[in-house]
Amino acid sequence: MKIRALVLTGEGINCDYETALAFSRAGASAQRMHINDLIESPKQLEAFHALAIPGGFSFGDDLGAGKAFANKIVHAVGKEGKLFDSIVNFIEEGKPVIGICNGFQIFVKSGLLPALGGKYGEQQVSIFYNDSGRFENRWVKLKAPESNSILLRGIGQLEVPCRHGEGKFIADNNMLSKLWEKKLVCLQYADSEGKPTMSFPENPNGSMNAIAGICNEKGNVLGLMPHPEAFLFATNHPQWAREKPDTWNGQGLKIFENAVKYVRENYR
Repeated sequence: MKIRALVLTGEGINCDYETALAFSRAGASAQRMHINDLIESPKQLEAFHALAIPGGFSFGDDLGAGKAFANKIVHAVGKEGKLFDSIVNFIEEGKPVIGICNGFQIFVKSGLLPALGGKYGEQQVSIFYNDSGRFENRWVKLKAPESNSILLRGIGQLEVPCRHGEGKFIADNNMLSKLWEKKLVCLQYADSEGKPTMSFPENPNGSMNAIAGICNEKGNVLGLMPHPEAFLFATNHPQWAREKPDTWNGQGLKIFENAVKYVRENYR
C-alpha cells in the first residue's frame, strides 16, 4: 500500500521540507502543498492518509502566532467548498494529523484541537508568550504520560529541540481537568530525571502543568510545540559524538513511524 502524507506550506511555514523528509524516512510518500492550492480544491485531501502543518512563522506571527493562518483555514472557501470542513472530515475518519510548533498554534486557534465534545471551530485552550519574554531555542526533554495518542505509542521519553516565542500552553482549571481526565495530555516538559517540571529552562515557556503537547479524544490528532522533525538523525543531537548512539535514527522519527504504521494497520 502506498501511504501518502500531505505537508502544508506557504504564508511563512518554514519546516515543510524537514517534515516531508520525516514522513519519507518513515516509509510514506510525502507531498508538500501550498495552503492556497488546497483551499482551491479541498477534496484533494481525500487522496491522502496523513496530514501535517509544520512549524514556522506564518504571517509573521501578526495577531499572535498562528492566528492569521488559523482564520484562513476556518473561513476560506474554494470551488469545492470550505477547507475547514474537509479537514474536520479527515480527522473524523481517524487519519493521523500532526501540528508542530506553529502548526500546534494553528490547530489550537482554529478550534481543531482539542475539540472536546466534537466542537470544531471553538477555541478551548491557547498558547501564549513565553514567561521568559524572549524567543527560546534549546533542546528539551519530554515525558509522555499515558494518553490516547496513536502517534506516541511506545514512547515514554523524548528529547527534541524547541524554538518558539509563544509556546506557553494555557487553559482554565476546568479544561485542564478534562484534558487529564480524558487522557489528552500526551507530552510534558521534564527535568534530567524525566519528571515533569515547571522550572526554567527545562520548561522553556512556563506551560501550565508543563504541557508540551496534547491530542484529541480519538487520539489521531497530535499538537506539540517541540520539533520531532528536527531530530531524524542521531547526528542532529548536539551531544551525538559523546553519547555514541547505537542507531543512526533520531528520536523524533518514531512519531512519524507510528503514523505510517497506524495507516498500514487500519487502512487498505
